[in-house]
Amino acid sequence: MRICRFERYGRPGIGIMEGEEIWVCDENLQKTEELWYPDEVSMLPPANPTKVVCVGRNYAEHAAELGNEVPKSPLLFLKAPSAIIRSGAAIGIPEQSQQVEHEGELAIIIGKRAKNIGNDEDPLTYVLGYTCLNDVTARDIQRADVQFTRGKSFDTFCPIGPVIETDLDVSDVRVTTTVNGEIRQDGRTSQMVFPIPYLVRYISRQMTLMPGDVIATGTPSGVSKMNPGDVCEVTVEGIGTLRNPVK
Repeated sequence: MRICRFERYGRPGIGIMEGEEIWVCDENLQKTEELWYPDEVSMLPPANPTKVVCVGRNYAEHAAELGNEVPKSPLLFLKAPSAIIRSGAAIGIPEQSQQVEHEGELAIIIGKRAKNIGNDEDPLTYVLGYTCLNDVTARDIQRADVQFTRGKSFDTFCPIGPVIETDLDVSDVRVTTTVNGEIRQDGRTSQMVFPIPYLVRYISRQMTLMPGDVIATGTPSGVSKMNPGDVCEVTVEGIGTLRNPVK
């Protein structure tokens, strides 16, 4: 099932995408008889989280390219939800940074409240689905500040979408990022240091995860600078492509 969020006449809604059809859903994600098409609505980011939890250095080659060691436990940081934009919206280069880079990632969308998930529980039962995310980063600010908040949280620095895919085995899917059609990042989720079930359980023991919350699972090697006029695309196999121009 491919879940989307949209707005029509100022009213937000949730839908299931089947081809080019958007079937409006109720709060339980059950289809109604109301049907729209993409050109009849304004698409929104597919999730509206209370928080975006990011996992740093979760691909060994990415850690190495930035001169860092692989962490012994998941390296967590938060990205401001106000940074979220939809697929198609523009990433803005702030005047405070001279080195804004892409980080294409698989993102987890939480489906139900998760706190202190036990060892005897399947963490994936708390997951609604998965989408594409670009953890846009002002690298010069990140290095200057040491901690990540400011360099990761400028407005427009969290493109996400285009849809949430609920029926997908993401243990080994391809994650690529292109800039102007040129592949910059190319990895597989099987290369993660900490796999997805481990991350969901671990994070739930540090903070309560709420429905709609986003976990960005880390980025493969190949991060590079983006410039105004570029078009950045993050593609996750089985989900689709997140496409954002840079201004």
